[in-house]
Amino acid sequence: MAAATSGAAAAGGVTVALQPGTEREPSAATVVLPTGLGELRNGVLVRCADAVIAVGGSWGTLSEVALAMRTGVPVVAIGGWELPEVRTAATPAEAVAALER
Repeated sequence: MAAATSGAAAAGGVTVALQPGTEREPSAATVVLPTGLGELRNGVLVRCADAVIAVGGSWGTLSEVALAMRTGVPVVAIGGWELPEVRTAATPAEAVAALER
């Protein structure tokens, strides 16, 4: 997430970090929100998203993908989990193009 945040900020985007803890941790994000929700913040993140681009295959990523799929939020995966109904892409540009279609 840090790399995605840094890249978006470098391109002039506004970024929001929904952090799992109660303390405001250093971040390149424009807005940093310590939620105190732990893993439950994944639900908030997904419900606020128009789409999810999942990078890699950690358990937290799988949680976000599952929540997105259950709530109808489109998902594109770059590496990591290969799941039915989840589109895949090799690069961030391909992922965005897939979501724009």
